[in-house]
Parts: sequence; C-alpha cells; structure tokens
Amino acid sequence: MNAICGIDFGTSNSTLGVIKDGQPTLLPMEGGQLTLPSTLFFDFEDNKTTFGRTAINDYIDGEYGRFMRSLKSILGTPLMLETTQIQQYQLNYPQIIAEFIDEMKQRAESQLDAPLEHVVAGRPVHFVDDDKAADDAAQAALEAIYRDVGFKEVAFQFEPIAAALNYEQQLQQEALALIVDIGGGTSDFTIIRLSPDNQHKANRIDDILATTGVHIGGNDFDRRFNLDKAMPALGMNSHMNEGSRLKLPSAPYFNLATWHLIHHQYDPKNIHQMEQFRTHCEQPQLLDRLVRLLKNQDGHRLIGKIEACKIRLASQLDTELDLDFIEQSLSLTCQRSEFDEATQAEIRGIRETIKASLKSAQLKPEQINSVFLTGGTTALPSVRNAVQAIFNDCEIVEGDRFGSVGLGLTVDAQRRFK
Repeated sequence: MNAICGIDFGTSNSTLGVIKDGQPTLLPMEGGQLTLPSTLFFDFEDNKTTFGRTAINDYIDGEYGRFMRSLKSILGTPLMLETTQIQQYQLNYPQIIAEFIDEMKQRAESQLDAPLEHVVAGRPVHFVDDDKAADDAAQAALEAIYRDVGFKEVAFQFEPIAAALNYEQQLQQEALALIVDIGGGTSDFTIIRLSPDNQHKANRIDDILATTGVHIGGNDFDRRFNLDKAMPALGMNSHMNEGSRLKLPSAPYFNLATWHLIHHQYDPKNIHQMEQFRTHCEQPQLLDRLVRLLKNQDGHRLIGKIEACKIRLASQLDTELDLDFIEQSLSLTCQRSEFDEATQAEIRGIRETIKASLKSAQLKPEQINSVFLTGGTTALPSVRNAVQAIFNDCEIVEGDRFGSVGLGLTVDAQRRFK
C-alpha cells in the first residue's frame, strides 16, 4: 500500500495522502503543514526553484525571479500550448506544473522511504465549461504530467466525489447528500447516496445521482473584488481628460487582476503605454500608482493582499486593505457588504449550478438529507448563506476545507489499487 497515493492538485493549495496503518492520511508537505500552496518561485539570483509558502515569501521579500501561481487554471486553455521565458530557457506550462507535482512526490517519498507508483488524481467536474474537447484535453495533459514524473498508474476522480468518499467515513446511516466543493478555481457539486455499508464498494456509479460544476472559485471572487475596490485607486474607470466621456482602457486592469496574465503586464511596451495615457488622464496621480506597481512587478503582491482581505472579511465586517507598497500610507477601508455586492455574479453562478444539480437528479431541495461543505471558498458567509437559502433547515456539515478531497482521493486509491 506504500506505493499508492491520492493527490489533490488544487488551484490555490495541494495535498497528498497515503495509507498509514490502514487509514487514509495526509502527509505534511511543508514545515509540518498538510497543504502546499500551489506556487513556484524561480529564483534567478541563486538559480533554484522554491515552492509553496517559501515561494510566496521569496517573492514578497523581493528576491529577483519569477513567481507563478494558480497554474491549474491554465489546464484546458490555449496557454497549455505556449511557452514562457524562465531566464534563458523557454518552458511550457506542462513542464512547470510537472515540476510542482514532482516536488510533492519527492517530499512524500522522502517521508515514506519508498517510491510512489500509483495515484488517484483529483480533477474538477469541468476544467472548461461547456467544451468537452478542451476538457478531455486538459485531463489528458494532466495524466501525461503525472506519468512524466514517474507514476506508473494514473486514475482520476472528480473532486466532489472524492470529498463524498471522505464524508462517508463518518456516517452512521444512509444519507442522500449534496457535496459542495468550492476551491480556488472551480465550484463542483455532486448528489450522491452514501452509506456505511457502501464504503468498500469499488464502483459507486449507481450511487451518483448528479455531478455538475462551474468555473467559479476563490480566484474569481478575488478578481472581482480587486477590480471593484483596488483598481479604481490605480486609475480604472478614470476619464481620459476633464469633461471627456472616454475612459482609460479596462483591459490592462482586468489582466492585472488575473493570476496567469499578470506577468504580461510587465512588458516595457505596456508600461510605456500607461505612461502615455498618464499625460492625457484626468487623474494622473492614479496612473502614477499603476506605473509604479508595474515597474516594481507587484501585481501578484496586490492579489495576495486582496486574498488576505477576503479571508479577513469572512470573519469580520470590515478591514483595511494596506497598499503602502504602492504608495506610502495608501490604505482602503473594505466592508464585507462591499465584497458581497461586488461578487453577486459569482454567488448567482454557484446558486444556479446547485439548482441544476437538483434538476439533473430530479430531486427537490427537501429530499437532500445533508449538505457537505469543503474547499476554502465555502468559508465565505455569502456562499454559505446562498447554500442555506436553497436547503432551508437541511443539515449543513463542515468538512476539512483543505483536506477532504485529498483524503477521499486516498480512499479511492486504496480501493482501486489494492
């Protein structure tokens, strides 16, 4: 059993589980932490690559190099066919993802003192919404990556089904459950019949009543709030000159708020264009902030600040968005109500996809016995309220937000490869 594992390669965080003493167990991936943030930093000064929290800290500390995050969101997009410059090398994105997954594999093998050869890998219900060909290509690319790093057998499982398998371990009686898995990149939902008697069944296809998903996750909430709150302080929506109806182009701001497009905004031609706009802008001091951020290559730092602000607003009504790395003493007061207002479209998309799950299963909300929540984005009050509004008095069960999927994938690996 030492040769098998389950890997939840997530948009924001990743985990790896193995069987220990007959039980699925997540291995520490970084400094005793069970999660490894899905980030890499290519350190150009020391010619090395760091991962996870170390990568984030290296970037924040201003080390010279290239920071990359949310690579999972590239799967299924045209970017998978492109290359990016890392010092003197041109690397494609599958190579970069492989470097991250290989690092996880090596860290696990060093703890187990044994090779990992068989993996059940998690995947969202849809890598790409409404495009089966692109979705199939994304899974094929990910399978090739797992094989390239040394796995001999690779199987895939939908992430919400993996979470359901983990939830089933704690049930005492049969339940018809809705699994809500909302991470950094996608929102996935499964309606499944669970029972303690079914825990050892290898094939659960007959128990799955519906599986749906939509490409909405924590990164989308971050992006929307970034555009709504922070980008106007950098000139977004400003008029070209006093009395003009023309506004500054919005594309640079949208790209700067999107993880995998940020690096392109640092191109000198783009910075020069922003400097040109400054001379014709009604509020040139705001463009000064934008140009300073681009020259310092601080776009990822801004998103990190936005994400931290979102996390604080999940447990408090207001907080400060500290932007003094852009301009001394620059800070914006953020209200939870502002965040909820800015992200209404995301909440609506999640709500409609849950309703589509019920329709697909030909069920009414009151027929669901329990709703199981997993994924970091389920911590948001607006998400929880949207789910509760559909199911009224239904039992809402809190899963391990960052570990349920990885544990469920390991349960599945035990069944498949035993």
